[in-house]
Amino acid sequence: MLKGKKIILGITGSIAAYKAAILARLMVKEGAEVKVVMTPLAKEFITPLTMATVSNNPILVDFFNPENGDWNSHVDLGLWADALIIAPATANTIGKMVSGVADNLLLTTYLSAKCPVFIAPAMDLDMYAHPSTKRNIKQLQAYGNHIIDSSVGFLASGLEGKGRMEEPENIIRYMTDYFTPKKMLGKKVLITAGPTYEKIDPVRFIGNYSSGKMGFALAESCAMQGAEVTLIAGPVSLSAKHRNIKRINVDTADQMYKAVMSKFDKMDGAILCAAVADFAPSHKSKSKIKRENDDLTIELKPTVDIAATLGKIKKDEQFLVGFALETDNEEANAISKMERKNFDFIVLNSLQDAESGFGFDTNKVSIIHSSGYKKHYELKTKLAVADDIVNEINTLIF
Repeated sequence: MLKGKKIILGITGSIAAYKAAILARLMVKEGAEVKVVMTPLAKEFITPLTMATVSNNPILVDFFNPENGDWNSHVDLGLWADALIIAPATANTIGKMVSGVADNLLLTTYLSAKCPVFIAPAMDLDMYAHPSTKRNIKQLQAYGNHIIDSSVGFLASGLEGKGRMEEPENIIRYMTDYFTPKKMLGKKVLITAGPTYEKIDPVRFIGNYSSGKMGFALAESCAMQGAEVTLIAGPVSLSAKHRNIKRINVDTADQMYKAVMSKFDKMDGAILCAAVADFAPSHKSKSKIKRENDDLTIELKPTVDIAATLGKIKKDEQFLVGFALETDNEEANAISKMERKNFDFIVLNSLQDAESGFGFDTNKVSIIHSSGYKKHYELKTKLAVADDIVNEINTLIF
């Protein structure tokens, strides 16, 4: 969503200025045109040459070029930009922004900006916690600015606490969220993700290799488009950070079934991305099973088919999207699954495709509709695949 955007990156005098180089590079990689405005003190922390290199544009610091007298118009900059992001923003700069002080090019550009302004504070924990800083940040929010809150971590002082500038990747996510069209605004979407673990004894289980990455990417994509997302996740080591995502953690297929059934009726639809176990041990040993013989037989019983259950009870106005991960006869098996479980469309993965499926950050999918319509996609990041799937829901379901 940053492709083609014109962005001013403001850098102030903070040790966190090194992160601005990463941020500028990420914005350029996303397709944005980036112009960097630095305060004079910022040059003590990161060089203009570095920022010019990563932004592919000359750096602006002074009101005019001392070599030829060319004027750097803060008014023109304010009109040019689609967004202004000040990262890092020191307590000093934040205070001046609140008071309307305009003693450098960055501050005059801020006062002239017609575009959304994003501010990523960076300072020591005591400065961040000071009442005057809290008041100033609150006032900037009241002016309509977007505060990208500091995180907790190790600081330049050697202390640990809140005041660390948010990581560049998360700043990009915040800005992308802002510019993403809210096509799913007001919609409630249920998403399942990750594996389930079916216990054999206190230390062993039947599971699978699902990392949950695809399901979490789908939750992120739906949330960024304005949906209220209920994410029911099996045991994975991922975090869901978007404010629109409410997460419910489960371990077993039965727990996932109960969580899904308690929520589905109030949803506009569901995306079933979890790799739910089809079978569970009929009997779970209360003690660790010891190796006494050369063989061990475990009796299994089928778990409740969550997808089929939802397919039977879904209303006409609800959508239901499923996944199929296949090793052979991929398309035929996916179509059969879609028909049996009453999906509106199914997302097909094949383990025959390199860098696709469990564990990877990339995926290659095909979408097959109940109407017979098919669409094939190239290998992409799972975040990009999630956007494709959500866009398909928006186009053909809503």
